[in-house]
Amino acid sequence: MSQIQNNIWAAPRLSMRWWPVFQRNWLVWKKLAIPSLVGNIAEPLMWLVAFGYGMGALIGQVELGGEKVPYILFLASGSICMSAMNAATFEALYSAFSRMHVQKTWDGIMNAPVRLDDVVLAEMLWAAFKSLFTVSAILGVMLVLGISHSPKLLVAWPVLLGVGITFSCMALIFNALAKGYDFFTYYFTLFLTPMMFLSGIFFPRDQLPLVVRAIADWLPLSAAVDLVRPLFMDRWPEHALRHGLVLVVFAVVSFWIALALTRKRFRS
Repeated sequence: MSQIQNNIWAAPRLSMRWWPVFQRNWLVWKKLAIPSLVGNIAEPLMWLVAFGYGMGALIGQVELGGEKVPYILFLASGSICMSAMNAATFEALYSAFSRMHVQKTWDGIMNAPVRLDDVVLAEMLWAAFKSLFTVSAILGVMLVLGISHSPKLLVAWPVLLGVGITFSCMALIFNALAKGYDFFTYYFTLFLTPMMFLSGIFFPRDQLPLVVRAIADWLPLSAAVDLVRPLFMDRWPEHALRHGLVLVVFAVVSFWIALALTRKRFRS
């Protein structure tokens, strides 16, 4: 296709033409917004109730940075990051793959004066928006349950949007490589699930062996948790710049790789 650059690793050529693609996804999704929202928040809330209140009754409190924290608060502040990760990932994998490969929506869009780069950017931002919409609903339920009423939770919103952007970029790499839906199982099994248990969502990372802890500290989900959890506790996060840079680096590098692989796929 003439719209795809000869060098797949060339710098992204982006413009505001991503916006109509984003709007198109919004108009389609709006018809199924309620079922989609219920589906996205049901599972994380079940995790929160089962582990937060069930296991939390047995554990009581956990020690975090020399301070005792109720387990339900500890879990909620981590699971909200996991929800942002999962919502962005599912949208950037299954939904984006359907539009790209099954429905051939991307091909139709590129018949208009819209570059592939803009389509990929729109899909990334759409997945991030979906994740923010989901975590906002979950956060509302947490506020109703009285898990946290910290005013610093307002700062958590842009952080969670950044989490959605990071994981949507990473998911788009596998979207570009996939030949079918079954391929995504490798991503969940080999990467997302281990990271979910190593990033301090269910238990403090201090419990991990030193070598594993050294790796886990630099995972994008760990950075997200370290930024969001103190906000639930009405504290400002320590080393916020480092954690923010981890998310930014993962997002930028992943988007570039995803774009290059998508260009290669559409060229072949």
